[in-house]
Order: sequence, then structure tokens, then C-alpha cells
Amino acid sequence: MSPRADATASLRTDADKIVAELKRCVSAGETHWFLALMQALRDWPVPEESIGDRTYRYLVGGEAFDWLLLAERLCDEIEGLIPHEEREALLFHGYLPEEVDEHDVERLLGAKHRAHLNFVYGVRVEEALQLAVADEVHKERFASRIWENEIYHRLYNSSRTDLLTEFHESKTKTASKKSRRSQLGNDLLGQAENGRTNGHSPELGISLAELTEFTYWLFRRRVTGSEPARVASDTRKGLAMLQRLESLRRARASSVS
Repeated sequence: MSPRADATASLRTDADKIVAELKRCVSAGETHWFLALMQALRDWPVPEESIGDRTYRYLVGGEAFDWLLLAERLCDEIEGLIPHEEREALLFHGYLPEEVDEHDVERLLGAKHRAHLNFVYGVRVEEALQLAVADEVHKERFASRIWENEIYHRLYNSSRTDLLTEFHESKTKTASKKSRRSQLGNDLLGQAENGRTNGHSPELGISLAELTEFTYWLFRRRVTGSEPARVASDTRKGLAMLQRLESLRRARASSVS
């Protein structure tokens, strides 16, 4: 077994131990289930894994931590041991249990909190910024003719298809640097080339995990290629849209309850 395979197997063993300890702690009632969950999140060593047909990519772009995705994965392990309503509220709405203060999340995540912020700004705010620009484009369509890719041209100066191709090629280059014999790098390059040759968009067949990584890649590309003032303005726009969506979601939840 290669050193890399040994390291992967070791991480998998550590992850299995964390899951076992989480189950034991929750079933024994030693602490609140959410605190036990956060401890598991803090200690979790595996950046991504595949379970069945689904890929869980917890560390996006190698630096952005999607803790709610990992929480979903771990909650599946302790389903039946925790309150169903609290589980659904956390995973579908981001609501913390009443016993937990939102300001405690930074402490509970520990060293991974910085990576969590990377995810908030690099994925959640970026998605909200795209929605904000989409809203602007939608309003302008009543007054002028606008291309379908106007959102991406405004934010990233390129079409979505070209951006996806660039994204796949950048992943291929990164994989090649890590290991020139990497089959993953060859597969990704082949997919990008086949897409162009056959006239198909590289977007076809993109997974949810890869779409999240694509969004984070767009964020880094935009920040790197824009003036600081433009970055700050876009960030404010994205945050405003995110707050607007959160207000709508809370209002809807209140009307249902």
C-alpha cells in the first residue's frame, strides 16, 4: 500500500472512531446532542467522502468548510437518538437548538471557524450576489434586450459555459501538479475535451458537490481579478440579498407555525 493510501486509510479509521464516539455519547446522554455533534465536527479529519451515490465534499476548494453538510452526514448516524424537529430545524433552516447560543458557534467550531467563514463568503454570499444580479437583469429585461449569460458576464466577464470549462481545466492542472500520474486529472481533462468536441456543455452531469466548489472558485476568481472597491460593493450587495432571503424564510416559517 502506498503512503497516500496508508494516510487515507488512517483518516478513515479516525473518522469511524469519531462516529462511534458520537453515537455512544448521544445514546448515553452525557451531553446535549448538538454539543456532541460539534465535537465530532471539530475533530473530523476527512475532507470528502462518497456514501452510496452521493459525494460529500466538506472542504470546498481546500479551504472552505461546509459544516452543515457534515452535520447532515453525522445526523444520519444518530437518527432516532435526537429530536426529529431539532434535526430538521438545523439541517433545513440552520436553526440551532434553543439550549445553544448562536454566538457559541465560533467557539464550538474551534480552529475550523475560519474555514466556515470562507464558506459563508465564498459560497453563500456569492450565491446571494448572483441572485441579486439576476434580479437586476430580470428588471432590465423589460426595458432592453439582455443576453442569457448577462449575470455571469457582469460578475465574471465570461459566459457560464466558458467559466465551467476554465474551472475544469484549473482542477486538472492542480491534480497534475499533485501527481502527474493521477487518473482523476486525466479523467477531468477528458471530460472537458469531450464536452467541447461533442458540442456539449461541461455543465452537463455536474454534481452538487462540484457545483458548490465551482461557486467557491468563482468567488476566488472574482476577488482576485477585481478592484478592492468593487469587491467590497459586491460583498455588500450579496450580504443584503442574503439577509433579505433570511427574512423571507423566517417570515414563511412563522406563518406556517
